[in-house]
Amino acid sequence: MFGLKLADIVVLGLYLLGMAAIGVWSAKKIKKAADFFMPRRFGKAMMVMFAFGAGTHSDQAVGVASKSYSIGLSGIWYQWLWLPCTPFYWLIAPVMRRFRAITTGDVFEARYSRSVAMLYAVIGMLNLSVNIGLMLRGSSEVISASTHGLLSANAAITAMTVVFVIYGVAGGLAAAIITDFIQGILTIIFSFLLLPLIMNEVGGMEGIREKIADPQLLSLVEPAEIGFFYIVVIAFNALVGIVTQPHTMGNCAAGKTEMEGRFGWMFGNIIKRVCTIPWCLTGVAAIVYFASKEVKIEPDKVFGAVAGDFLPQILPGILGIFLAALLASVMSSCDAFMISSSALFTQNIYTHWKPGRSQKHYVAVGRIAAVLVVSCGVAFAFWLPGVVAGLEIFWKISAMMGIAFWLGLFWRRMTVAGAWATTLVSFAVMLFTGRIAFGEFVVWDFSAGFAAMLPKFMLFQDKLYLPWQMIFYLGAGLISGIIVSLFTKPVSAKKLEDFYALTRTPITLGEQVDAPCTLPQGAEVPQRRNIFANSNLEIAVPSRMSVLGFLVGWACVVAIYLFVRSLVGG
Repeated sequence: MFGLKLADIVVLGLYLLGMAAIGVWSAKKIKKAADFFMPRRFGKAMMVMFAFGAGTHSDQAVGVASKSYSIGLSGIWYQWLWLPCTPFYWLIAPVMRRFRAITTGDVFEARYSRSVAMLYAVIGMLNLSVNIGLMLRGSSEVISASTHGLLSANAAITAMTVVFVIYGVAGGLAAAIITDFIQGILTIIFSFLLLPLIMNEVGGMEGIREKIADPQLLSLVEPAEIGFFYIVVIAFNALVGIVTQPHTMGNCAAGKTEMEGRFGWMFGNIIKRVCTIPWCLTGVAAIVYFASKEVKIEPDKVFGAVAGDFLPQILPGILGIFLAALLASVMSSCDAFMISSSALFTQNIYTHWKPGRSQKHYVAVGRIAAVLVVSCGVAFAFWLPGVVAGLEIFWKISAMMGIAFWLGLFWRRMTVAGAWATTLVSFAVMLFTGRIAFGEFVVWDFSAGFAAMLPKFMLFQDKLYLPWQMIFYLGAGLISGIIVSLFTKPVSAKKLEDFYALTRTPITLGEQVDAPCTLPQGAEVPQRRNIFANSNLEIAVPSRMSVLGFLVGWACVVAIYLFVRSLVGG
């Protein structure tokens, strides 16, 4: 049925029922809104797998394999763009935990105002809808290709959505974290399952080197598109935006203390960087494999087509395990994103509109908001022209409020008006320098009208080169935020002192916080220890633990990069 054997269907059915049951079980532990949106009770192992599961999903495997099949080994940077950012997670995570927030919107309210928090909530929900749609579209391409089109992409999207909505809406973030532990293990299996099969078929790396004539296809840096300049700019854009991805707060703050968050977030993502390697090599090997069969295939369908060709030959049920692992990778992210989006709406918009309601009422509103955001994501999945295009849209939206976050964290003079200015100007420049179309109807196309006026180094295939577009909107946002802040009313000294006191005060085990972004009663605030003393710059002297963990993170990054270099021989 649908190109699957009975054993495959049984495996899939048992898996989906199991995930739904966990959600129902987790629902029994929910007594108040904080239990649903931000339970702070998990240890290092659970936080590692939560960070890995929430950040790893099959559309990424599809995107990397697709790009690697199209341009070669350098396609790995469609996920490795986060590789240089990973050591910074060790430094960011404890700060996010010390905010004592439920959502990142709470942080914007504590630093700026309620209006900025609401602006973030709207952009955050947009970001998550795009991400959910991207994941559903990518995974549906794999399912459709691996079943040779017998199971439609739309049917796959529907089935996945129903299951993760059931357990996510029932059990909240706790259900997402518990299921992510299981699904993270399956995702690792799914990442490595195909590689030895296709590598054996094409003769390993030696066979690939013999049959691929163009050396650029086997280079980690491809000067035409993904060169050093591309990597640096994309990675910087990613670092700007990672703090304002709504699920980041859960990755950092659902642990018992700040150490669980920093350990889980950095090392969970290091595992992901390793899993990116087989996705890329599968795409590169597919160049040789499909060429030998004289078959032309759409890049987005490469990963699924390889699965459909090899797995059924091994053992009945193996394809079902692969598809279960694939569904795990999608649902482990979608559930976290869904809960994060519902928290944004409930915590940063609805509670201010309807204050004083019962905790049960707010949990119910959060569940309804979760379903609505997922519905928008499904609509985006049906509209999306391709997985790679969707990834690029996601990268851009993620950075829109990142500048306001970083300036507000490091510069006391940043104002409410400055936060609005930097966000709106960044959005305006991004839209102006891009292309807006609905099907065949093109609303705006910057490259069509202005590409001829730009110098050639800013263009790629006669269009504005993506890194230059990012430089334009990030630069415009930064400059506008600084200028507007210098000419507008500063944030009150009391508000600033309360905000920076949060970032200086470590989390104690078992501490109770009555309201978001407030210190527990009796907390002792450490003295201010800034690199630039007596200035408006708020850059703290790093602790020994911060420096050591940061260096360990960089050692892991260098080791992963050198391993891949040695593996492919250049």
